[in-house]
Amino acid sequence: MSIIKFNKNRFPWINDRMSNWLDTDDFFADDFFIRNKNLPAMNVKENENAFDIEFAVPGFSKKDIEVTMEDDILHISAKSSTEEVEEEENYTRKEFNYSSFDRKLQLPGSVDQNKKVKATYKDGILTLNLLKREEAKEPPKRVIDIA
Repeated sequence: MSIIKFNKNRFPWINDRMSNWLDTDDFFADDFFIRNKNLPAMNVKENENAFDIEFAVPGFSKKDIEVTMEDDILHISAKSSTEEVEEEENYTRKEFNYSSFDRKLQLPGSVDQNKKVKATYKDGILTLNLLKREEAKEPPKRVIDIA
């Protein structure tokens, strides 16, 4: 018995949504499990005053990366191109390398977009510090005296 690949084009009533459902590669895909290898890995840490977001972007320089924030959307993108030459005159081997990514994140309402965002880039890690609004911070725990 041979295995025959399912041909989705043979059934005209199967639209894109149905074919995506039948394709099990992205069955568990959602915002937490992004499988796109072109997007940098991300860590998000929340404390009582701010969010710290780290992106693993090795191979890029600081000038290649652009970070913008507009209407609850944090947009991180980078473009880089390098040229590797082993012999200069008659090309024995020459490789071009172009890499880029473009990632957008919906920010929670607790982020204060009017305050300055602190961004640092060190050893291939881009770190962003987004401060929270005062009213979004949790009030300190109070001890109530019992009469």
